[in-house]
Amino acid sequence: MNDRVYPSAKQAANGGGAAENGGANSSFPANKAQLYNATRPAYRPQPPPRRRSRKGCFCACCLWTTVAILCLIFLAAVAGVVFYIIYRPHRPSFSVNSLRLSRFNLTDTSVTSNFNISVTARNPNKKISFFYDPVTVRILSGDLEIGDGAFPAFAHARKNVTTLRAVVSSSNSPIPDGTDISSVKSSLKSKNLPLKIELETKVKAKIGKIETKKLKVRVICDGIKISVPAGKAATATAAATTNVKCKVDPRIKIIKWTV
Repeated sequence: MNDRVYPSAKQAANGGGAAENGGANSSFPANKAQLYNATRPAYRPQPPPRRRSRKGCFCACCLWTTVAILCLIFLAAVAGVVFYIIYRPHRPSFSVNSLRLSRFNLTDTSVTSNFNISVTARNPNKKISFFYDPVTVRILSGDLEIGDGAFPAFAHARKNVTTLRAVVSSSNSPIPDGTDISSVKSSLKSKNLPLKIELETKVKAKIGKIETKKLKVRVICDGIKISVPAGKAATATAAATTNVKCKVDPRIKIIKWTV
């Protein structure tokens, strides 16, 4: 009969504890390396960061640019409304008081004329003044220029009416090649010559203490008809100017175009 050896209770307890903590090869308490491995999470590969597409950046840029432009337009509109409410700006107006013709002679190559012209300029603004450079004056019949002259520079105060007078003439001025004068000759036969007056100058406005830059302005007065005096001793004739309307046309240059 073989003798059996029974382990003591202490050894059995120690052995059972070792089996519960990882088997016969486990040691208790665990060392630092075992504790670190037990608490360290399993490695999981991270997905690469998403790159923002160029199309998305472009769309965002366009959106913010549009918003900025709309904001600027809105602010400009508000400023324009405020300016109009405060100053009530109006264009100056012009009218032809009188136009007298004392001499006129037309040949196939030259033209001679003498006009006396009077023009009234009105400034209807209560808070805006205008300052004009010398004003060039041209009188045309159809496409033919039959006289030129000038008004002196003048200041146009607020709620002011200024009368301008000048002699507009032409002395044997050559007719440019290619100019059609047939309509002028036919009008001379009927003694009813159609005329158009063009005024051109530069003007700046003064609003309080602020002065604007000079702006080109052209004034066109159309619809004038006058009888042409005949003979060397003929007296001057006056044109009917009551129904003549003058249009003020600002000449605004944008790059190389004139509006």
